[in-house]
Amino acid sequence: MGTGRRSQAERDDITVEIGYALLSACFLGGVVFAAVAGPAVVWSLPPAVETFLLAAGTVVAGALAGVRVVHVLWRHAARRR
Repeated sequence: MGTGRRSQAERDDITVEIGYALLSACFLGGVVFAAVAGPAVVWSLPPAVETFLLAAGTVVAGALAGVRVVHVLWRHAARRR
């Protein structure tokens, strides 16, 4: 990044971008979790399968949400250069 102080518009810009990154990551995580763990809620599955689906949904959703935040913020930083 550059040196010196940032203007209010620049601070507002990054604040909005961080909010967008977090909101879109939460939405993506929720959709992925529902897609992976949804069958455990809808159908009567063996307990081991239900546990696996819930754990897999949590891990995959969390990982993709983290990737989404990093992707959005890196894209924003590259656009500012």
